[in-house]
Amino acid sequence: MSNIHSTAIIEPGAKIGDNVIIEPYVVIKSTVTLGNNVTIKSHVYLDGNTTIGDGTVIWPGASIGTKAQDLKFRGETTYVKIGKNCEIREYVTINSSCQEGSTVKVGDNCLIMAYCHIAHNCEIGNNIIMSNGSMLAGHVIIEDYAIIGGMTPIHQFVRVGEYAMVGGLSRITNDIPPYSLGGGVPYKLAGLNRIGLIRHNFPYAIRRDLTQAYKLTYKSGLHVTEALERIKAEIPPSRYVEHWMIFCQNSKRGLIGLHGSSCQKEEEEEEDYDERELLNIT
Repeated sequence: MSNIHSTAIIEPGAKIGDNVIIEPYVVIKSTVTLGNNVTIKSHVYLDGNTTIGDGTVIWPGASIGTKAQDLKFRGETTYVKIGKNCEIREYVTINSSCQEGSTVKVGDNCLIMAYCHIAHNCEIGNNIIMSNGSMLAGHVIIEDYAIIGGMTPIHQFVRVGEYAMVGGLSRITNDIPPYSLGGGVPYKLAGLNRIGLIRHNFPYAIRRDLTQAYKLTYKSGLHVTEALERIKAEIPPSRYVEHWMIFCQNSKRGLIGLHGSSCQKEEEEEEDYDERELLNIT
């Protein structure tokens, strides 16, 4: 049995799972789907084609699934998908996507702290922590187990690699490599997120290999393409070293701290951005 307060407004058509708690003054539109064991705290607003996974808790004042803050939006059918067992805290805003059939995704077991913003076309992995007031512009990708410090804005199309830790009050305009630690304005890398990797049971050999990959990429003075060739030739292959190489090779924004050293041609990068993109609210 679900526990739904009498003052909640739930439009016909909304799908409500089992053992759901909906507190006072919640508004749920007709196209929203709630999984089992979901808790929606008071004064939450759920709109659009939004799906909330089992066991997720959404705290007071959050707004999810509303229209993309993108001037190119023309009423396309778009989606928001929130995973299982997430904590979405007070006054978080998660907009719907832009472009027909596209989805804003938040994975499982994420903690999105108060006043965070997730814009259109973002993809957030599993076990992500976004600290208070951090903000993602459109098309940002955050890989699994990354941590974003408080009050940190992240530019459109930026990617943050898995297990990276981004310090608070930073300004992120380029891609953050996986397994790294850094912060500040301008952003400075401090090396690997060693404590984080230890906490997630990364073996010493893998941490050693990732340290070598980091040094070849950032400390050798080599161009990224040359550094990647050295990494491939000199470091034992593993899933994590391979992910480092693929992430660096596919960077379109350029790696943070190596601005202008992207493996992609500048002409390819410019194709992703035009004057219209600069007019986006996010």
